[in-house]
Amino acid sequence: MAEAKKETGKKEMQRATPARALSPFEEMERMFESAWMRPWAWKWPGRLAAPFEGRMPSVDVVDRDDEVLVRAELPGVDKKDLDVAMSDNAITIKGTSSREEKEEKGEYYRHEISRGSFSRTVTLPAQIDGEKAKAEFKDGILEIHLPKLERSKRHHLDIE
Repeated sequence: MAEAKKETGKKEMQRATPARALSPFEEMERMFESAWMRPWAWKWPGRLAAPFEGRMPSVDVVDRDDEVLVRAELPGVDKKDLDVAMSDNAITIKGTSSREEKEEKGEYYRHEISRGSFSRTVTLPAQIDGEKAKAEFKDGILEIHLPKLERSKRHHLDIE
């Protein structure tokens, strides 16, 4: 489709051709280019960003002899905004965070509100006893101790 121009008084209007949809690879390439070309765009000074805006929290799963330890980093999340659900072989951690920041200096006024949410499901390496599970949340770190139904039988192998 060719560009069509119309003359209306002093202003000139231009009709653009419809853009084609990007393939997933082109879209990903554009995202990487914008990140590398403008690294300051990720954390602009003064810009309020939700802790989980577009990403997942870091989660460690430690398989011990008699328990499975799940440790999640959840900065900026309150205990009341967390939800943990588990099944025999998986655990789901959901949460929300919100921040509000106000700044007034003379005639300058800035008020920013940021909200973010996340949900992360992790497969557990063993069958657990959900009735005896214990969780504690301190300083943005959630630790969940999940006792195993059957103690692990570890064997050492000789390397030849």
